[in-house]
Amino acid sequence: MDTMNQIIAKNIKRLREERKLSMEELARLSGVSKSMLAQIERGEGNPTISTLWKLSNGMGVPFDALTVRPKNPYEIVKTAELQPLLEDDGRVKNYALFPDDENRRFAVYYLELDKGSYWASEPHLRGTTEFITLFAGRIEICTGGQRLTVEKGESVRFKADTAHSYRNTGDETAVLHMILFNP
Repeated sequence: MDTMNQIIAKNIKRLREERKLSMEELARLSGVSKSMLAQIERGEGNPTISTLWKLSNGMGVPFDALTVRPKNPYEIVKTAELQPLLEDDGRVKNYALFPDDENRRFAVYYLELDKGSYWASEPHLRGTTEFITLFAGRIEICTGGQRLTVEKGESVRFKADTAHSYRNTGDETAVLHMILFNP
């Protein structure tokens, strides 16, 4: 099984070539340096979630198009075998359980946010909605000028096509599932 970095490398290169973009053009469109892009495409880099958002927005594809795994008629996903995408020095771990394949229009993630961790997300593609269910802990989501506090056992939905952020404001690791709907 390929590592997440290898999957991302193959997907970025494939998507860039399908769109007939040179590395220079994608670097300009995304704001990610050509050297960083080359490193990511070789599977050598460990890109942050923010970097991947810049690349997905630069190519005009859902974020999940970068993390989608090859297709099977069925799939059992073992979170323990997945390589998470990291933010906040590894204190935010994002596991792509079922990435969007550009046809399904939704993706499912499992996240763990260590106590006190913070992650500011880039805006997603226009019209994207996030659905979050919290299974442990407490988080604060800032979006559209609002601060939303979500507790264990609660769910929240919000428009995710503007900048938004997540902060673990509880006393334990926050555990949540996130569904991104891409219209």
